[in-house]
Amino acid sequence: MPGSMKVSRRSHVPPFAVMEVLAEANRLRDAGASVLNLCAGEPSTGASDVVRRRAIELLEHGDLGYTESLGVPALRRAIAEHYDRWYGVEIDPARVAVTTGSSGGFLLAFLASFDVGDRVALARPGYPAYKNILRALGCEVVELDCGPETRYQPTVSQLMEAYYDGGLDGLVVASPANPTGTMILPAELDAVAAWCTDHDVRLVSDEIYHGIVYGDGADGPAAALPTAARYVPDGAVVVNSFSKYWAMTGWRLGWLVLPDELVGPVGALAGNVALSPPALAQHAGVAAFSPEGYAAAAENVARYAASRELVLSRLDDLGWSRVAPADGAFYVYADVSGDGLDSVTWCARLLAEAGVALTPGTDFDGVRGGDWVRLSFAASPSTVAEAVERIAAWRRTL
Repeated sequence: MPGSMKVSRRSHVPPFAVMEVLAEANRLRDAGASVLNLCAGEPSTGASDVVRRRAIELLEHGDLGYTESLGVPALRRAIAEHYDRWYGVEIDPARVAVTTGSSGGFLLAFLASFDVGDRVALARPGYPAYKNILRALGCEVVELDCGPETRYQPTVSQLMEAYYDGGLDGLVVASPANPTGTMILPAELDAVAAWCTDHDVRLVSDEIYHGIVYGDGADGPAAALPTAARYVPDGAVVVNSFSKYWAMTGWRLGWLVLPDELVGPVGALAGNVALSPPALAQHAGVAAFSPEGYAAAAENVARYAASRELVLSRLDDLGWSRVAPADGAFYVYADVSGDGLDSVTWCARLLAEAGVALTPGTDFDGVRGGDWVRLSFAASPSTVAEAVERIAAWRRTL
């Protein structure tokens, strides 16, 4: 009978709510409404001119056939040199695996690192794809309740409690984090990494927002933050991407920095799962590490900083007395419970009545997310400014 065949249990993961909000925003826009999109973590500028020019050259004259499963050697070398340039960490290009975005990187890292039934810890609130991918792979997700008292980041004491409660096989950390924008300080990362090494727990560090930070040290390589690449020889895995700092979301290009024992397994998995990352994106992506590519990315960060200051200066008008420290990335995570609406209803009404798309916190926190929303200021400064005005005016009608 049609429709009666089996659908796997592993596929029963919740959809990413931000995509549903985005679809509704697009529907309203197509119907003629004026809609401002602050729901997606997508830079408005797109790839830099130097990357685009290189892509045009490649389309006209380049060889865009299959590449090595772990990526073209030139890009792997450029990524390794980036770690020396920004962090003073020497990385063998052989440890670098180019992936189809950070999403493809997480899938490969989790497949290579964890078996069905393994317990993997992560912070709540946090990026929902971590737990959804892990659960689809048959892992047990251990959510660590991370609030303002821990700056929304996991602590060694939380890890110890989870470890003695049932063991741990892995930990996923993100700094700067989505949705909160909070960062792990160097001493905290050292402590967490050392604990993971001592307890044979695989540390997977999401560093896709590196370079997008504000305040002290935000100019130059110090903006990159301490990287877990220092701990790769001890078993850590680093995940990064061209999507955020280099504004190359649709190019679907990311990378892993791997310990020796995972290079072979990730290479074998990559060849079977995707064969190779997108050839055009790989060859053009080398240009992102040029002086012009770095300069364009830095200009983007300056725009985010201006938009961040605008939003933070209007918190009273927005009615947001509780917000996570927006130290990095391009998000403000705010408590809207004072308006008397749950976050899903709040966001739905804001979009329908004021034409502003934000993301409900239920995407990131299944326990307290009904009180919180995420605003992305990765859009153009003028869009962010108009959206803030609309939100403030709309709240006065509640």
